[in-house]
Amino acid sequence: MKMNDIYERLKGRETSLAVVGLGYVGLPVALEFARHFNVTGYDIDNCRIASLEKIYGGSGVSFTSSENALGGAAFHIITVPTPVDADRKPDLFCLLEATRTVARHLKPGDYVVYESTVSPGCTENECVPVLEECSGLKAGEDFKVGYSPERVNPNDMLHTFANTPKVVAACDEVALKCISEVYSSAVGACIYQAPSIMVAEASKMLENAQRNINIALMNEFSILFSNMGIDMAEVIGAASTKWNFVQCRPGLVGGHCIPVDPHYIIALAENIGVDTPVLKAGCAVNEGMARYVTDSVLRECSARGIEPRDARVLLMGITYKENIDDIRNSVQAEICRLLGAAVASTDVIDPCADPEKVASMYGINLVGEPAGKYDIIIVAVAHDEYASLDEEWFLSVSSPDALLADLVWLYRGKINSLGYWSL
Repeated sequence: MKMNDIYERLKGRETSLAVVGLGYVGLPVALEFARHFNVTGYDIDNCRIASLEKIYGGSGVSFTSSENALGGAAFHIITVPTPVDADRKPDLFCLLEATRTVARHLKPGDYVVYESTVSPGCTENECVPVLEECSGLKAGEDFKVGYSPERVNPNDMLHTFANTPKVVAACDEVALKCISEVYSSAVGACIYQAPSIMVAEASKMLENAQRNINIALMNEFSILFSNMGIDMAEVIGAASTKWNFVQCRPGLVGGHCIPVDPHYIIALAENIGVDTPVLKAGCAVNEGMARYVTDSVLRECSARGIEPRDARVLLMGITYKENIDDIRNSVQAEICRLLGAAVASTDVIDPCADPEKVASMYGINLVGEPAGKYDIIIVAVAHDEYASLDEEWFLSVSSPDALLADLVWLYRGKINSLGYWSL
């Protein structure tokens, strides 16, 4: 089977494209490619498959949890999570398991493209040997390998898979041309051909590490200025008048990418004897924000004459960003844990989060609605449901000297009768 005709075979529907892993990355990839090719969407989670069939049935994607279905595909895109473990070390378990699954059904002429975020060298040094061992085939000769870092931003209707520039890389020029053709069918924006797989892997790490450092810098200045009685929002407003100021705000860094990926680079650097002090410092600042927020609101509470150990707290939002259900690496969960040792009680609400997943992952039982009066209200996520709330609503669920901690600047300039604190 010629390996330079994969695009024509997909376009002629002589074969199919498989997306392995149907989370926030894999699902939009599968749905967009299904507009052009036959697509198999594979995930090991039976419940996830059943849910997707119910919601996206008729989309052109054949959803399945049977790995045998991968045998009918010739172009495999792997989009599984790459988290860190409890010690913040890279955890490649899901990636390597997905690699073994694909390898069991790999055929001469097939392509395997990774979109999972990994440190430079992982695709070629960790994944390719597994593909070869489990398939009995030789990379470059019997099958081709590529890498294309994902850039999906959940709940972002402006920057989509189809209109965001796509970086692609491959094991050789033949593969690079074919992979570029396949992606160009679904991506209307430019296809950037990186000179090597390692460059493409590194580019994704740099994107997320830069974001982590930018937020860490804002958080560090926010802590400093707060201690000096300077309003961080006013400082940013003034600084933003310069043409080259990078627009960024202080905030909690949670989720699947920004707090995770720098640790992949830190681990890689340590393995080769290179220090990364800036990355380490940025991670330390962001990972300390739960403690900073907790200590700050308790101090403000005391200043308002409320004994923290007698305080009732309402924490609004546990997802890592607005209007999504993703609760991975939730900084709010750590805030809740810290508050548990200092206050009378903490109620947590979130209209987007799945209560069962929150209870399973963090041992936190969400409440449906606020109940009674609260001494501290922490708004941690800018959900649409929260954006429309006014001061009258907060007064209705607050004690007389209550504090509103607005971590996302939703209510700046709108609160007059409550205590107000923000990052």
